[in-house]
Amino acid sequence: MRAFLQGLLLLSFLLSLPALGPRLQADRPGPVVLLMDGKALEDEARARGEDLLTALRRYRALGVEGVAFPERFLKDWVDTGALFYRPGAELREMGLPARPGWYYLKGESWLLDLLEGAYEFPKERVGPWLGFPVDVSAFPAFYDLEAIRKAKEEGFYVAVRPINARLRRLDPGLPIVPEGADAVVFAGLEALGYPYRLEEAEALVRVPVALIEGTPQPGLAAFREKGILRLFGLRYEWQLTLSPGEAAAKYVLAARERGHKLLYLRPYPYPEDTEAFLKEIHRGLEASGIPLGRPEPPAFTPSPFRFAAWVGVLAGLGLLALGLPLYGPLVAGLLLLFALGYAGGQGGALLAALVFPVLGFLGPRNGLWMWLRALGYALMGAVFLTALGSRPESLLGLAPFKGVSLTLLLPPLLVAYSFLEKDLKAMLLRLWNHPVRLGEAFLVAVGLGLLALALLRRGNEAPIVPEWELRLRSLLQEAMVRPRFKEVFGHALFPLALLLPWPRWAQNALLFLAALGVASILNTFSHFHTPFLISLFRTLNGALLGLALGLIGVILVRRLWRWWWG
Repeated sequence: MRAFLQGLLLLSFLLSLPALGPRLQADRPGPVVLLMDGKALEDEARARGEDLLTALRRYRALGVEGVAFPERFLKDWVDTGALFYRPGAELREMGLPARPGWYYLKGESWLLDLLEGAYEFPKERVGPWLGFPVDVSAFPAFYDLEAIRKAKEEGFYVAVRPINARLRRLDPGLPIVPEGADAVVFAGLEALGYPYRLEEAEALVRVPVALIEGTPQPGLAAFREKGILRLFGLRYEWQLTLSPGEAAAKYVLAARERGHKLLYLRPYPYPEDTEAFLKEIHRGLEASGIPLGRPEPPAFTPSPFRFAAWVGVLAGLGLLALGLPLYGPLVAGLLLLFALGYAGGQGGALLAALVFPVLGFLGPRNGLWMWLRALGYALMGAVFLTALGSRPESLLGLAPFKGVSLTLLLPPLLVAYSFLEKDLKAMLLRLWNHPVRLGEAFLVAVGLGLLALALLRRGNEAPIVPEWELRLRSLLQEAMVRPRFKEVFGHALFPLALLLPWPRWAQNALLFLAALGVASILNTFSHFHTPFLISLFRTLNGALLGLALGLIGVILVRRLWRWWWG
């Protein structure tokens, strides 16, 4: 049965490989556009005595081909002198029949005409003044349509940033998404129309919308049919703490390793820093082979070969059932039910992430062949996970993988479970009667601490990441596709566990920690918005670097052993 399942596994692996074709095509980076924030650019241009178009032309020489126009608030028009804003009581003192408690506007006629139909509450005209019963100074009030028109005439890529507001009208006759816009980047923390008027908002949007890295916007999925473009930008406060080179590296990394096509920029306070910043981005993109141009939403149609991966996952589950010493079929059945019940449509992908990191630990402990076996099974599982989990929503980040924490927790626990003996009673008695030594207790505490650390450090916003590690990550990122340190650590433990004469309990403890690194491989591939080849290079770099460090560690431990014991 084991040989049959292994043959079935290999066959399904080969049949699943063609399912990666559409994924690899969708993963191709670029083209990207450097998108300058229109408000920041307008402020800078005003300080230099320029208009917005002149500033854009100046930045075009540095690769900036796009501009994002945030929707203005009504008070912004007042600040520029396009509108005058007065309380009703003030107008009454001037002899006009205005209402107390109301607020009135006058100014450019085209803007007043738009504002008259912009909000869902009463209004009135008092001569040249347009009045509202509430203070509308902080309400959204469209864009400088003339500036958008000129930018389009100059060939710039134009994004607009509409604001979702409770009492605004979503009327197709209003320029909430003006003609000529190439993309929509929703301002604030929610999509336009959320929560109750998404259908009305969707009718206004005719171009792709942006998914902003690190800023979940409820309601964004309603615009999926318009096309989704991943956007990366730095909070300006954080950008100012970084040198131009450090900030540029983050933008290049986002385009190369996370599929971002809109790079949202703001100028530094000093023009010399901004110039260095843009030149470094351009150099990094060029070195990575990522072209500048007009970004398009990635097209992805899952391959029918992906269903072969289900056969491989079930074959792997069968091997797990045969390889576990106690109640293997029961454990495998519970895993299957749990994955399907917890992850639903992603159940196959989750099952692959839980099963395949364990399979390499179930065979003989034959030195580095065991390490190679564990790596091979993990890469097989990565192919199955990718084939089953790659969907348009998951590639864009709209539907994150369900069970990320479980992929780091359950496989090591299953590996530990596999260390049990069939005669469980005798093993427990032997364990109960084992004399506890201080060194053993210390090693157990270290192992539990490392397990907790691995879980706490999960994700980009991990709370425990020392400064020296951040610097090391940055250096590795510049030299290669940076491996995950959990994987490097796990691979390094294999030689230490298998090539040194540890007692059985110590070898088991080392292999348990090594299982964390192997589980991290599947965790890496579960980040579907990261290109598949980037995840593959990250995994291989981690395996080779970890193996090299582990072999060095074996040499050092042997020498220490000889010195200590004479």
